[in-house]
Amino acid sequence: MKNIRPLYWKNHKAYIMNQLLLPDKVVFNPATNHIQVAKAIKDMVIRGAPAIGIIAAFGMALASKEKKFKTVDELLTYVKKAGDHLVKSRPTAVNLFWAVQRMMNRLVQFSIDSEEFGNEQKQIKFVQDKIEKEALNVWEEDVEMNRKISKFGASLIEKNSKIITHCNAGALATGGIGTALGVITEAHKQGKVQMVYADETRPYLQGARLTAWELKQMHVPVTLITDNMAGYIMNTENVRAIIVGADRITKNGDTANKIGTYSLAILARFHNIPFYVAAPTSTIDLNKKTGKEIPIEERSSEEVTTIAKKRMAPKNVLARHPAFDVTPAELIKSIITEKGVFTYPYNF
Repeated sequence: MKNIRPLYWKNHKAYIMNQLLLPDKVVFNPATNHIQVAKAIKDMVIRGAPAIGIIAAFGMALASKEKKFKTVDELLTYVKKAGDHLVKSRPTAVNLFWAVQRMMNRLVQFSIDSEEFGNEQKQIKFVQDKIEKEALNVWEEDVEMNRKISKFGASLIEKNSKIITHCNAGALATGGIGTALGVITEAHKQGKVQMVYADETRPYLQGARLTAWELKQMHVPVTLITDNMAGYIMNTENVRAIIVGADRITKNGDTANKIGTYSLAILARFHNIPFYVAAPTSTIDLNKKTGKEIPIEERSSEEVTTIAKKRMAPKNVLARHPAFDVTPAELIKSIITEKGVFTYPYNF
């Protein structure tokens, strides 16, 4: 499948791939308002920090046209409320907050620029057109960041490497070719990748449903493993690198990523395997000094006790589902961004 993408924009509408249906079906559902966008984020129809940021930007653009506004100020007030609703959809991925804030900042500037038109309806149309273009800019910039991350990251990969990755940080999670998977696919093009071991990533199975599917589409050799096989594979298969994405990186380099990443980093340290994080700089949250300050989303226990709506555990059993964990900076050899490769100790 060429041009894997989690969304597209056509005729002033967002079309979102329903990733809950993968790998069996590829279905794009239209989103015509910010409420639908927020629900898609919350329900993990679309996921991955960069992709969440992009669709949130489009959600703001949709909000700007959801009703007939009398004044630019009325439009600004409405879109700000839409932004407040969007940021409540998921708490951990900082790109969501970054995108909404960026769009609001630009909206304010566009409203000032529109004053030259005089006529209120012309001003509103100017602002609406500009904010749609800004959402497209967010997307286009992510495509370029993915390309740079992939080039920088591929330079770190040795020839004939076996690599482990966790969750999904590919085209399905971004606007372009991906972050962690972008590095892997670029390294594969350079003839460096012998095998990729994809953790299934319980409980949502992003590795099994999404990463394995995506790598198959890209003709990258992949072997699916359960999460608790990672240590065994490191010990027996001469793994050369662990590469993951990130949902938030703090000022000191602590990194929040899909639950199970922290355990993988500890295993990598024991086996003396370099542990890499690939993410755009928009994922770095300079307002958070350490990982202890990152809010960790706690999702429904039903996502642990059931698989594909089939109960796998006793009724009424207690279950936890923290969706993310935090990997301390000292366990991360390098953080790969579009601005280059940073190594520990970090001080962004």
